[in-house]
Amino acid sequence: MLELGDIDQEMLVFGGPYSNLAATTAMRQRARDAGIAADRVICTGDLVAYCAEPAETLELIRDWGIHVVMGNCEEALAFNEPDCGCGFEEGSSCSTLASTWYRYADLRVASGLRRWMRGLSRSIAFEMSGMRFRAVHGSLSSINAFVFASSDAEAKIAQIREASADVVIGGHSGIPFGQRIDHCFWLNAGVIGMPANDGGSHGWYMLIDPTGERPMVSWHRLEYDYEISRDATIAAGMIEYGQALASGLWPSIDILPDTERRQRGQPLHLPPLSL
Repeated sequence: MLELGDIDQEMLVFGGPYSNLAATTAMRQRARDAGIAADRVICTGDLVAYCAEPAETLELIRDWGIHVVMGNCEEALAFNEPDCGCGFEEGSSCSTLASTWYRYADLRVASGLRRWMRGLSRSIAFEMSGMRFRAVHGSLSSINAFVFASSDAEAKIAQIREASADVVIGGHSGIPFGQRIDHCFWLNAGVIGMPANDGGSHGWYMLIDPTGERPMVSWHRLEYDYEISRDATIAAGMIEYGQALASGLWPSIDILPDTERRQRGQPLHLPPLSL
């Protein structure tokens, strides 16, 4: 676990660059424009996945110097696993689609980048305004656990307690949300490299502001030139994912609980959350 200590300035959190270089470049520029230094930026993992520029995206993230939680995609590539370890059910459409991008990325990520990914932390902790935060990829106990807003609240509480934290920040599921559960919180920043299945071509990221009486969490859209990534991804053979960058709709919803399935294509409205 990487300990960042006590943070008294705004933090930026995002997940899932997903080999989308245009989105990652836009995210870095957004941080610069906001005056948020690299040491106050956390990525919750899945640097490499569905889009066409895995090595370039990894190089940009490494050069940026931000804090990165190891996701299952980094773990799989770093240790030369046969698949992405995403947790998709064997034979599902998600699993079939994932095999295409994983083979593509596996051919393009060099050994030096794999060594760098092997050194990533599996969780990142910090303090803010007297509260303890811990960022993970899936959950504390499973790197590829899918945790959504509708997921079991008691299971979330158990994970938060196991983390010895007031707030857990998760990734992996691809849809942003924030929940207060029994005086604790589960947050997901969303991802930047693929839409949130909400019908828009943008990604999502999260800010945590400690300047008030209590930290304030807010979610923001990341607009970028998605057509660049769409065209490159389709040309690389990941046609369904390229189309999703434009439509804002996932090519498969196998992993989604019923609640999130019903919300497919609906714009997200995420009010700020006081912790």
